[in-house]
Amino acid sequence: MKSKLVLYAFAAIGLLFGVSVSAQSYAITNAKIVTVSGATIEKGTVVVRDGLIESVGPDARVPADAQVFDGTGLTVYPGFTDAFSNLGLAAPARPTTGGGPGGGGGGQAAAAAAAAQAPSSNSNYPAGLRPEYSTIDDVRAGESQFDANRNAGFTTALSVGRERIFNGQSALIDLAGDSVSEMTVKSPVAMHISFSTIPGQYPGSLLGTFSALRQMFNDARRLDELNKMYAANPKGMKRPEADKSLEALIPVLNRQMTVVFNANQENEIARALDLAKEYNLKAIIAGGQEADKFINRLKSQDVAVLLSLNFPKRTAAANPDADPESLETLRFRANVPKVAGKLAAAGVKFAFQSGGATSVNDFFTSINRSTENGLSKDAAVRAMTLAPAEIFGVSDRMGSVEAGKIANLTVVKGDLFANQRTITHVFVDGKLFEPKAPEPPAGRGPGGRGPQRTDGAASESNGGPANVGGTYSISIQTPDGGITGSLNIVQTGSTLTGTMTTDLGSVPLRDGRVTANGMSFAGTVSVGGQSIDFTVQAAVSGNQLSGSVTSAMGSMPMTGTKNP
Repeated sequence: MKSKLVLYAFAAIGLLFGVSVSAQSYAITNAKIVTVSGATIEKGTVVVRDGLIESVGPDARVPADAQVFDGTGLTVYPGFTDAFSNLGLAAPARPTTGGGPGGGGGGQAAAAAAAAQAPSSNSNYPAGLRPEYSTIDDVRAGESQFDANRNAGFTTALSVGRERIFNGQSALIDLAGDSVSEMTVKSPVAMHISFSTIPGQYPGSLLGTFSALRQMFNDARRLDELNKMYAANPKGMKRPEADKSLEALIPVLNRQMTVVFNANQENEIARALDLAKEYNLKAIIAGGQEADKFINRLKSQDVAVLLSLNFPKRTAAANPDADPESLETLRFRANVPKVAGKLAAAGVKFAFQSGGATSVNDFFTSINRSTENGLSKDAAVRAMTLAPAEIFGVSDRMGSVEAGKIANLTVVKGDLFANQRTITHVFVDGKLFEPKAPEPPAGRGPGGRGPQRTDGAASESNGGPANVGGTYSISIQTPDGGITGSLNIVQTGSTLTGTMTTDLGSVPLRDGRVTANGMSFAGTVSVGGQSIDFTVQAAVSGNQLSGSVTSAMGSMPMTGTKNP
């Protein structure tokens, strides 16, 4: 149980906190409105009522009962969409594997544990090869888990499991709601496939995975034919054997459901396009960081790309003893920020997704790099608003600022693509959230507070770094309760080092930075044999610490008290 709690704590994405305000009608006046689907309105009004955009335009009437916000100096965008995530899903429990490579037993134990946890099914296939799995069945309700994403302007996400070869059928969810049904925009959206393996059993190699996929597609096609024959004239014909897994593939083969291939590099994308062509599938590539090498094929096969913004970084230590990176690796890393611009110039449909980045703010950092490498800012906005709505078949209800559509809106002060942008209001299904900046440290009056950054770190323009060194007793709040630990901080000017200790042991801190009112750092924790990267953003006021532990999986607040 303790390991599960710690996993929840390090699977976090919340940096800032939001408070919601309930009202039936809102009006944002005198604002710049980027509709995306049409011309930008330089000064206009957006009216929200009962979860929908009631009216929008330069002369839109403000209802008498509306809560009015003066939008002077603000820009209204459609709410941002993360086009591939596992938001809303609990971090999976991972069995400990033993023996190491070739250890004989670790893989089988993991497979047996996974099979034991899998729901009963009439499928003839192992748990990793069951396309009938539906993501929406595992989505959890609760708004606090999405705080960081909403505070960065996100209102919607495609959620899909990352386990198995068949990752299952994804769900498009809004990042607010008291129940899963209230959050659901569309489910299922698509079938998802990763080119992975099943430890300890077939297919245990990538060659076996491709063979298994082809065999399942062939068997599903044959089952579809037999079902049609039996329905037309069952007399004298043996009843076709029911199989939930094969039945789930029939809509894919009949082009009634899109299939998303998780394919990032050249060989993976080539194999995905080959499978799509062989079985005449409606396909999408997720990842796609080498998709520019297949522009002609993507266009001819009408394949869209959910482009990962988790740009590659150098992992080797920058010291004289480190092995030099290959020319191929250097070229790949240099080319990735150019891919979006190349896809846009060629007319390939694409949308942006976080790609499992540990911080939601990496999303905008990578977008900025893309705009510096050939992508227009208008195309960048479209790639996180209307483009994903079009790709997922929901552009009739969301993705642009139009009357009658879902009131998913993001209101920004300053340049969206600048480091100092501020998200002032976020509407999700018409529900208002106002991102709340961290409180200033004690002793600093209202005039002593510097401008706030959207990444949760305070500006250092009004004074030097805070004094954060020392040892803290910390508490991390998880859905199943709180866990405790300690945080040892060694401060040298505006940098910090140290360790975080929990039930999983002591984790060395890296990338430590001291701000004017707190600190930020990163680390890696090992859970069940898997390494999970995390980041922490925290404000320090006196001897009190408050902030969040963050990763790509979920969100949990952290508090602490400095020991004497």
